[in-house]
Amino acid sequence: MTQASGSGMFIRVEVDEPVASDAAAAKQLAGVCPVDIFEASESGVTIVDKNLDECILCGLCLAVGPAGAVRVAKLYDAGALLVAAV
Repeated sequence: MTQASGSGMFIRVEVDEPVASDAAAAKQLAGVCPVDIFEASESGVTIVDKNLDECILCGLCLAVGPAGAVRVAKLYDAGALLVAAV
């Protein structure tokens, strides 16, 4: 199952299992996001919809978990996915 945000005006965020239900990964996501899109709990991560449009497209969340487990879709660009910097 995928944890998905409601859509903000500019982006949509999705986190795949098992990352979404992993408390350690949730803590990492909450720790790296400078605008608090992710909230960690013992049961995993929650996406904070009210903070979605604060996203600065830094890509730090994309490095948590296996490649592709966290996705940021740019709604203003036909849903194009944010790509992690190499």
